[in-house]
Amino acid sequence: MNILLNGVGRIGKSIVRIANSSDTLKIVAINELNSNIQNIAYSINYDSTYGRFEDKFDVNNNFIQNSKNKIEILNKSDLFDIDFKEKNIDIIIDASGSITDIEKLKSLEVKKIFLTHPNKNADINCILGVNEEKLNTNHKIISTSSCNATALLPVLKIIDDNFSIEYGDIVTVHPLLNHQKTLDSSCIGSKDRDVKCNFEFGRSSTQNIIPSQTTTIDACSYVMPFISRELISSSSLRVPTPTVGAINVAITVKNDCSIEKLQSILKDYESKQKYKILLNNFESLVSSDFQAQNYTSIVDHRFTDIKKNKMIKLVVWYDNEWGYASKVVDIVKTISV
Repeated sequence: MNILLNGVGRIGKSIVRIANSSDTLKIVAINELNSNIQNIAYSINYDSTYGRFEDKFDVNNNFIQNSKNKIEILNKSDLFDIDFKEKNIDIIIDASGSITDIEKLKSLEVKKIFLTHPNKNADINCILGVNEEKLNTNHKIISTSSCNATALLPVLKIIDDNFSIEYGDIVTVHPLLNHQKTLDSSCIGSKDRDVKCNFEFGRSSTQNIIPSQTTTIDACSYVMPFISRELISSSSLRVPTPTVGAINVAITVKNDCSIEKLQSILKDYESKQKYKILLNNFESLVSSDFQAQNYTSIVDHRFTDIKKNKMIKLVVWYDNEWGYASKVVDIVKTISV
């Protein structure tokens, strides 16, 4: 499948690196607002979080090229300015983060468009380990949900399938993001979150733990409507680390549960899963130990607890960039093979 990647920011760069080793996916074009092609190649080759990319890209006219791939660089502000037939593009992966009119996107002459953000109007919001079996050829606009929902929902589904969730609460501990400030500044707006002026995100991201609202449960509800704000409350803490998040999960269930039974179920799931989704951790690890990990629901059993056979307490780790990008690539592969 010939792919155009729209946007080569944090997620886009990880997708390029991961897809470079795939035999079934081929990124043939990148559309990026940054018009400096040398800088695009540089930012893929060298990354402060994930280190050097061994299969280094060089610049050749309006292409970047390495031993496996030759990728044309486009600088269009609108996808509708690109002739996808002429460039023989089958698939778009939109990693720009911008919200686009879904009906308008459907008119683009490509087979599939994958959005790397939740969108309730997409043909399907897909999370591996939850609903990938529902993907079909009629789905053109496919959301790969969010990093948080990708980490949380497979675990919630396992709990609900076995013990039936009554209600609960989650807190995401999330690394800082590019839209935050390094030093105190003015407030930050977010069209995607319907926020005109967020005071907290105007504060220094390197000096503070910043409380925030989170759309994690909304994203989960697009995949499993049962998991909604009416059932599970949520909040978020932004912390001064570059990548790897954690989710503190407290869920009350209808059916009796024990630590031994829950751990047995999770271990069994890990041994039989098709994709790298769930990993059970019993080691004394910290966030950086999960960096560049492809598994996206890493249950840390040092903190697994059960109260009165009903309240389940878990900590779930995930690499919010690399791990999530690996699942985007896996979902695209389910369509292309």
